[in-house]
Amino acid sequence: MFNRQSRRASTRAAGLLQSVNFTEGQEVHRGDLLAQVDPRPAEAELEETQAQLARDQAQLADLQINLGRNLPLLSRGFATDQTVVDQKSQIAQLQSAVKSDQAMIDNAETTLSYTRLTAPFDGVTGVRTLDAGNIIHPTDTVGVVTVTQVQPISVLFTLPAADIPQVQDGLAAGPVTAIAYDQAGTRMLDTGRLLLINNQADPTSGTVQLKAQFPNPNRRLWPGTFVNIELVVQTIRNGLTIPTAAVQQGPHGPYVFAVGKDNRATVREVTVTQRDRGVALIGSGLQPDETVVEQGQYRLVDGTAVTPAQPDQVANASTATSGMLP
Repeated sequence: MFNRQSRRASTRAAGLLQSVNFTEGQEVHRGDLLAQVDPRPAEAELEETQAQLARDQAQLADLQINLGRNLPLLSRGFATDQTVVDQKSQIAQLQSAVKSDQAMIDNAETTLSYTRLTAPFDGVTGVRTLDAGNIIHPTDTVGVVTVTQVQPISVLFTLPAADIPQVQDGLAAGPVTAIAYDQAGTRMLDTGRLLLINNQADPTSGTVQLKAQFPNPNRRLWPGTFVNIELVVQTIRNGLTIPTAAVQQGPHGPYVFAVGKDNRATVREVTVTQRDRGVALIGSGLQPDETVVEQGQYRLVDGTAVTPAQPDQVANASTATSGMLP
């Protein structure tokens, strides 16, 4: 399942939605203006705090000048200690007031910046939920639009906890390739890489969540849809593979019917390292030049004579179904 990096375009400043500056389904880039809330109340608040700062700075400058005059006079007895102490106290108060004014200005500038709704990252806009002329509030549960990142795109999926050590070994050896297939598992959509393994397992299901990222150049991966993920944690060179249909399960484990030069089927126990998309990777029990039966095994016993089947002899013949028949 896709991990949608989505962000709802909403404001932290209440007011009239003055304009909507995007088209639904439009590709946007980080910082692009999506909508504008009426900035006039925030601008007025900013101007008021700036004026208060200017007044306090002027009073502070005046007191500092007076203190600078009275300090020499104090040493000569022309100014009192109380006068100097009062002026120092007033200066300290105004210095604090100036800091408070600056904090209020910073807050007003932040509020003003919230009136501009911009794209937080590169992505695609969805359906517009508000039009110009509406009143918008920070507490609204519905924003103007949702922006979703699609290039690159991340996918969250799970694996049994028992498979995680194998994935960790693959990560230790280098980047692990992730391949995304459609929901049916038949069409490859994109190739990316594994980003991380979650730091805890789900105790109710015994699975661990993983995250992979895909460049998604053709946008075949779409947020909210379901896909199948295949991880390539190890590459085996010159591996021996046979159709999965050829592998049977017996009381002692998997086996196949191998056909010798005398065209007789022989039961051969094998070890299957992995099964994937109709192909089984054989660890032991077969040699590369041997032939196996992949259809009609229910009619065979050890030593049964068989003849090679041609593709036109098999119903719905294909590469997967052609093989040895009794």
